[in-house]
This record gives sequence, structure tokens and C-alpha cells, in this order.
Amino acid sequence: MNGDRSDIGRPTDARGVLKAQYRMALKMLDQAIDQCPESLWLSGEGHGAAYWRLAFHTLFFTHFYLQKDQHSMVRWSRHRGQLQDPDCPLGSFAPYTKAEMTEYLEFCRGMLDGCIDAMDLSSPDCGFPWYKQGKLEHQINNIRHIQHHTAQLADRLRSATGTGPEWR
Repeated sequence: MNGDRSDIGRPTDARGVLKAQYRMALKMLDQAIDQCPESLWLSGEGHGAAYWRLAFHTLFFTHFYLQKDQHSMVRWSRHRGQLQDPDCPLGSFAPYTKAEMTEYLEFCRGMLDGCIDAMDLSSPDCGFPWYKQGKLEHQINNIRHIQHHTAQLADRLRSATGTGPEWR
């Protein structure tokens, strides 16, 4: 170590670390949404899903996996159909707008502290039977999911515009 004490004031408990990492992952996703031009927002050209659809998928599962278990989620008020599944046909549903995705991101950000504070992070069962992991590991997995899809969006954004989210 070089004597740098940049860790002073940083959380060291599991809940504080999870909250901080979620906030930074969501900040990068927020930038990827905000910086996206409308033409790219609606495009899925060369990809399995349109940009907006990947943003919604990411936020839906952020919201879902912050819950106690698979039965606890109350859907966001603007939720439509099965649009969180990028393979599900769009049908008669209109694409979500950037403003709607920003609203959903703020909704997820607003629930973050309460959801994490209510979690039993020592539980060996995450509440989602298709994941065979404890609650703490599942939350790290959820953060990785946000980062994975944010990186996909950032790559599309950089290819189209030459800019993208800042690392947080």
C-alpha cells in the first residue's frame, strides 16, 4: 500500500457494500439509457433485442431479484405484457420510452435500501428456486447481471456514437 486511505468512509459491511455496488451499477445503466439516441433506442439491428428491450429486461430483473422471493414482487405500475423476456413477441405493446426507463430505474433505485435492509443475507436460500445459492451470493449475481447488460448497451452506444457510460 502506498498509504492512500481512500477506503475511509467506504462501507465495509455486506449491506453497505451491496448498496454501494448497486448504486454504481445503476448509475452506469442510467448513463447508457440517457446517452442513447432515439434511432439506437428502437434498434435491435445486429442484436437479439432492441436497445430499449435490453434496458427493460435489466431493470425488470433488478427489481425482481431485490425481492424476498419469487412471490413477493409487486410489478412496476407501467409494466406491460412479458416484455422483460427479449424473445417474447412485442405484439401490440409499444416500446418503452427513455423517460419510462428512467422512471423505472428511479423506482428500482428508490427501493434499494429498504429491500437490502430487509434481506436475510445469511440465508442459504435466495428465494428463487432456479438459483441454487444463498441470498448474499444471489445479490452479487444480480449486480453482475446489471453490469453484463449495461456493458452490452455501452458497446452498442460506443459503436454508434463514439461515447458511452463512465466507469463507476
